Amino acid sequence: MPASRREFLQTAAALGAGLGIRPGAASAAAPAPVAAPLAARPSLPASKTLLILGGTGFIGPNMVRYAVERGHNVTILTRGRSATKVEGAEHLIADREGDLSVLGQRKWDAVLDNNARDYRWVARSTRALKDSTGHYLLVSSISAYKTDTMGYGTAGRVLTKPAIDEDGERFSPPATWKDGDESPYGLSKAIAENLTHAAFPGRTTVVRPGLIVGPTDPTDRFTYWPVRIDEGGEVLAPGNSNHSTQVIDQRDLTEWIVRLAETGTMGDFNATGPASRMSMAEMLHGCRAATAAPVDFTWVSEDFLAAQKVSMWSDLPAWAPGDPLMYVSISRALAAGLTFRPFAVTAMDTIQWDKARPAAERAKRGAGLPRAREKELLALWKQR
Repeated sequence: MPASRREFLQTAAALGAGLGIRPGAASAAAPAPVAAPLAARPSLPASKTLLILGGTGFIGPNMVRYAVERGHNVTILTRGRSATKVEGAEHLIADREGDLSVLGQRKWDAVLDNNARDYRWVARSTRALKDSTGHYLLVSSISAYKTDTMGYGTAGRVLTKPAIDEDGERFSPPATWKDGDESPYGLSKAIAENLTHAAFPGRTTVVRPGLIVGPTDPTDRFTYWPVRIDEGGEVLAPGNSNHSTQVIDQRDLTEWIVRLAETGTMGDFNATGPASRMSMAEMLHGCRAATAAPVDFTWVSEDFLAAQKVSMWSDLPAWAPGDPLMYVSISRALAAGLTFRPFAVTAMDTIQWDKARPAAERAKRGAGLPRAREKELLALWKQR
């Protein structure tokens, strides 16, 4: 995107904050403050030695770049299989399913564990690092919360206040569970949190992101919307336009995590966004603000979509009506310095990144309705 357009979007968002509006929405709460560009910040923090576990995946490279830019000595631990090159950091090669003794031979001020998909990886790394680091920051997930008994919403249930905060019930192992067993994603994250707190009592930070989005997202769980809206025309919009949704730009997330390491901030934090409640309509219109394409939204009922076997998340990403995980409290993270760039900038940058992807990759995006299927559904909706 030309710098002038990005600056325009940022300026528009700043002006909108004063007027109490968000770009692309007729009326909404003011967006959260936007973090100042690095050069505009008055001073950089004291340099720290940071170990990042997993620095070449989706959220790793920006975390590494940001930490290096802020003057920290950064080491990353990877298996060495990724083609992604991260400049300015020392690389250690090791497999978290194997020997991690190399980690006990060094000292770090803080460890940023952003690749903790399996609790057994966290068990190994916390054992290896408990005597060689002062602060362990674990990237967990809001999926650690036990929501299976809370139910999913319908057109009649719209969340208007956060359904979960950091004290919400998390998954716990069943009575038959044994250490080393395979575990579902949410349970695995909850166990990983417990292991980290046990290994680093009073020295742990747990960050529970929601849906992480933005450029380089390999899942396409948000990418569908800005890309589809940028194509223009009639866009199928799902269900009740007032249902809540939450996402966080991976750059806002990773930069905040580095700042938590800088300040030695401990505790458990939900991390998603924006700062105030966002409806599906506001999200789609926020994407609309990032493109000049003519767009018309046609809102299609949830009952109709269910009858047509249209799936949440896979067919229509970032849409889970009434799901408690689509509106969690982030007040604790905001108090700890989490900030957000304008939503339209996230959407525009995602569009530009997607356009630069190989054609074969774009043809097989990981989520979203095929255009022919969307057209078919719209026709059936109008014929009902």
